[in-house]
This record gives sequence, C-alpha cells and structure tokens, in this order.
Amino acid sequence: MQVGGIIAFGNYEWRVLEVQNDRVLIITECIIEQRPYHDTYKEITWADCSLRKYLNTEFYNKFNVKDQTRIMPVINKNLNNHWYGSEGGEDTKDNIFLLSTEEVVCKYFGDSSSKLYNPGKNQRYWFQRKDNNNSKRIAKLEKNKKSVWWWWLRSPGRVNVKTVYIHGDGNIGIQGNNILQGNISDGRCTGGVRPALWLRRS
Repeated sequence: MQVGGIIAFGNYEWRVLEVQNDRVLIITECIIEQRPYHDTYKEITWADCSLRKYLNTEFYNKFNVKDQTRIMPVINKNLNNHWYGSEGGEDTKDNIFLLSTEEVVCKYFGDSSSKLYNPGKNQRYWFQRKDNNNSKRIAKLEKNKKSVWWWWLRSPGRVNVKTVYIHGDGNIGIQGNNILQGNISDGRCTGGVRPALWLRRS
C-alpha cells in the first residue's frame, strides 16, 4: 500500500491518501452514491447530519464482519468555515466519514494551504479557480465513469444549511451547496458521496 495507489476493499475501489505504521487512510476512487447531506432543511453540522448517520450505520453494515474489524474509528476535528465563521460543530468519533476542507486543501490532493490561510479578497464563492490542485479533486460517478459530478465535504458552508463541496472541475465551493433543497427533478440537492475511512493493515 502506498499513497496514490488503488486497493480493493469491500465492494469498492479505494485510493490511498495516507500511510501510517498500522493503518492507511482511504477514500473511494469514484463517487459511489448521490445523496442529500441531511434529510431536513435546518441548520446542521456534521455531528448530527443524516449523511453521517447513514455512513456509520447502514453503509458500515454493508461490510462483512471481517472487514468491519479492519475499519478503525477516528476522532475528527470539525473546524468552522474559514471565510464565513459558520460553526463546524463538535468533534466526532467516526468509523466512516467525509473529508474536511482542510484535508482536501492541505494534505491529500496537493498542498494549497497558503491559499487557505491567506485568502484572497475574491474568495467568496470559490476557493481558487486557478488552483493547480483542482484537477486532483475531480471525481467521476461509479455508475457512469465518463461523467463527473460534485461531491460533499463535511465542513460547513456560508451558513449551516449549506455544506462545502468539490465542484465537477475540482474547485471548492466554499459558500456551500444546500444540505437538502436543490433544483433537480425531485427538488433534492443530491451531492456525490466519497466515503473515507482508516483501514487496519492486514
């Protein structure tokens, strides 16, 4: 297992993001589902959203018992939105989770931390249209690998009925998309889901 490598686990292909002595951090290579962030249109943080509940119950239970023993729980920090100050919420203990703004900007898709901690005056809706690392964040749908789609992060958007996301071109929507209400046919904002987890090395 090495950073950038692809491994099979459960019924999915995963990209290795970080390697430690006894474990690796992995994220699904493709967007495996499209879901709202929460099932009610209300102010919410990652700790209480329905997508977190789904990932740590129904989705987690799709793995067999042997695979479940390899999934290592982690305490996740949930920071406030860097641009708008909206609340990130309490720390969470997760088996399966979404990445945060800080993780996709500073660590796992190239290092654009200078743009995060020294934001430009035009950073109101987008992180950085010309960020060199945008292309690394683009994800395709598993069910149609020719199609790209936007995918959720766990960090809050401008207000707590919005959540930060990765646009189809890899840029980061720092203002956020609505957690539930959208403009597609059923009126729901169905963002892409790319679960991440820490996997015990066998």
